[in-house]
Amino acid sequence: MLLSDVVAASRDVAEVAGRKAKVARLADLLSSAQPAEIPIVVGFLTGELRQGKVGVGFATIRDLDVGASPSPSLTVQNVDGLADELHSISGPGSQIEKFDALRAVYGRATSDEQEFISRLFLGEVRHGALDGVMIEAIAAAAEVKAADVRRAQMLRGDLREVAETAITEGVEGLADVGLELFRPLQPMLAKTAESLEGALDQLGTAIFEWKLDGVRVQVHRNVDNVRLFTRNLKDVTDRSPEVAEIVRGFPAKQFVLDGEVIALRDNGRPFPFQVTMGRFGRHSDDGADLPLTPFFFDILHLNGTDTVDDGAQRRLERLMSAVPERFRIPQLVTADLGRAQGFLDEALEAGHEGVMIKSLDAAYAAGRRGAAWQKLKPAHILDLVVLAVEWGHGRRTGWLSNLHLGAFDPATGEYVMLGKTFKGLTDEMLEWQTERFIELETHRRGHVVYVRPEQVVEVAFDGIQASTRYPGRMALRFARVKRYRDDKRADEADPISVVRAIFEKATA
Repeated sequence: MLLSDVVAASRDVAEVAGRKAKVARLADLLSSAQPAEIPIVVGFLTGELRQGKVGVGFATIRDLDVGASPSPSLTVQNVDGLADELHSISGPGSQIEKFDALRAVYGRATSDEQEFISRLFLGEVRHGALDGVMIEAIAAAAEVKAADVRRAQMLRGDLREVAETAITEGVEGLADVGLELFRPLQPMLAKTAESLEGALDQLGTAIFEWKLDGVRVQVHRNVDNVRLFTRNLKDVTDRSPEVAEIVRGFPAKQFVLDGEVIALRDNGRPFPFQVTMGRFGRHSDDGADLPLTPFFFDILHLNGTDTVDDGAQRRLERLMSAVPERFRIPQLVTADLGRAQGFLDEALEAGHEGVMIKSLDAAYAAGRRGAAWQKLKPAHILDLVVLAVEWGHGRRTGWLSNLHLGAFDPATGEYVMLGKTFKGLTDEMLEWQTERFIELETHRRGHVVYVRPEQVVEVAFDGIQASTRYPGRMALRFARVKRYRDDKRADEADPISVVRAIFEKATA
């Protein structure tokens, strides 16, 4: 298949608004591809090279300055071969070698093809061919149900391979796709619940779990072989050998578990997330200096049987048989609001984030976010003062966007910066605050507009962590704007002592 066919399809998909039209255009392209070309084409159109990153940056692309070919001749396999070559080049002089390899292929490409290859290698393919659309297109080309493609994608984790299987082997080939040990699945995700009442109204009797502020892991075991993977599917077994050793002691000998690892204090309370992440981010011989403890909440495979299609309650029963209680996240099955509230209170008192609320009947939908899993994290709320604002970029170009947030410190008579956020701002708020902060401007430095500390803003956040970036040695985690408080003066906003009390309670 010529690369120009893919480029044309990419352009068409970007220009049409309707999902059905996008699906039809992609399905038509896939139907004309040879079997060996299918995974390449799917990768190109979803922006996922099978080689991963190929070590080509914007500066290299910019400096190519190669004349375009008047007519197309490159095939998709030519470009895939170039990606192979770029990925394999390393060591001294590698950038020159990569530049020469790029230049040779660019010289054979039309101007449209050059632009597409550039975006592909820089990870900037944006035309609406997301996984959901591509799954439907693959199903249409293969004349199978989208649900069958989606399930195979969940289990295999590689849409390129699934596309080849679907189109060349049909529904029988998809049915043969199963979970493979040591090949991680995308994790199932949760939506945010507005309240316990709302979640119970929607789900009825549900599974409640403590929500830990740890690192999500998927653990695969086959007898003594144990591997740990992150939510991004990276193998991190060597970063947490103590967790692998714990898992080897479980009664079941073959399984895939979903859970969290977290660093705990001697009293059993969790360290702040940044401590867990710092320990998890480095290699350790045995983890003795700051051990990580695993807590599991789901099981996807047990002793030769996949469990992803089972309901959550059945999976929980299997989990109980495979994992000792001390390494299972505390859970409660109830439809009673009072018991659910008590369970949430226990989680918060133990120093954790909140609770997860799960449907009893839901199968494990890898890589998907839906109402079957809901998370409830009671957020902290503070009234802070805006100290400066940054000009936005992309869709927010021309508007003041990123807010610098601070709290007053009576001891110094100065405002202490606690972080930045652009989360939670609507277009109406962006328009209003651009006008408002230009009125309050004192001076500018680069893209930052400094303002008089007069505007109070209500901010929600998940916690406060230690930080060397700001003078107060603290920073807000996941701050987002709730509303502007025009009913409050700056001297009525929360002082730094309130912020410090929240931080000290969390780190006690």
